[in-house]
Amino acid sequence: MKKTEAEAFSCALLDWFAVHGRRDLPWQQDKSPYRVWVSEIMLQQTRVATVIPYYLAFMRAFPRVEDLAAADLDEVLHLWSGLGYYARARNLHRAAVMVLKQHQGVFPEKLEQLLALPGIGESTAGAILSLSLGQHHAILDGNVKRVLARVFMVDGWPGKAAVIKELWRLSRRLTPEKNVRDYNQAIMDLGATLCTRSKPDCVHCPLVTQCAAYEAYRVADFPARKPARNLPSRTVQMLMLLDEEGRVLLEKRPPSGIWGGLWSFPELGPGEDVLAWLQRCLGCEATEIRALPERRHSFSHFHLRILPQLILLEEQGLQVLDGDDRVWYNLSRIQKRGLAAPVQQLLQELKEELK
Repeated sequence: MKKTEAEAFSCALLDWFAVHGRRDLPWQQDKSPYRVWVSEIMLQQTRVATVIPYYLAFMRAFPRVEDLAAADLDEVLHLWSGLGYYARARNLHRAAVMVLKQHQGVFPEKLEQLLALPGIGESTAGAILSLSLGQHHAILDGNVKRVLARVFMVDGWPGKAAVIKELWRLSRRLTPEKNVRDYNQAIMDLGATLCTRSKPDCVHCPLVTQCAAYEAYRVADFPARKPARNLPSRTVQMLMLLDEEGRVLLEKRPPSGIWGGLWSFPELGPGEDVLAWLQRCLGCEATEIRALPERRHSFSHFHLRILPQLILLEEQGLQVLDGDDRVWYNLSRIQKRGLAAPVQQLLQELKEELK
């Protein structure tokens, strides 16, 4: 690629951004590295419209990295509930603690220091430093991959090492020495608003005259889709144990794995005996067991089939279980506990039913 081609690419993007770029997003106000970091983590695999209310609530609760580091993980996960990919929240909290201990609460401003924090890769680190401080760093998020793959007709699925290597080469070559903050924001905005995954608005794209895929009538072919595979399915009974005070038993999940560190219902395999579990674990009987409509929740690597069981408990013999890993959750009070989306939905439906 000639230098003039790179300049034409960046100039076209910057001219378009000057007129059509997004400048009113919450994290674009007071562009500190901390605020941009939180937004970049939230925006991973999540749309801007979904992120905004979560971001605003998060910033109200944790306006500084010291506030996030001092918070209980349950409070962090509570504010993250419904946003998905909960490892991001756990990594944010861990990273904030590291910033407090290793950098005296001053958010790092060097690429190598950022890369040492959990949950921050090269593209995220480059985005944080370029968008907040104007440092010269290339980025390669999903939007940038899509734009570059189309303009330069880069063959192959971007999850493959060779394809990623080529896309990084292009990104570094095209990133201008000056106006990096606007350039990086511009190419992400372009991918989010015009060069979208489906139904791209090529007619209004500032790069249409430079886009090899458009010229070849092959925009839909780039980037190549991830190879299809049949995801396995798992089935689980979720036990919604309701006592006479209208409280529901919740268990804290292990720190790693799906819904790591979140609160959920006790679970049994599809064929396991609920009554036997009640006797063994709670020392009580059920006055009623009612099967609720089946639910389905999909993860990146499997589908989860949920069989909710509403179980009304008798008080006699019921063991008090409040502690670190089990709590009686009061439906009438808002509590700062991280809840998986299906659990949150089931609790809300139960609350409505009990009104």
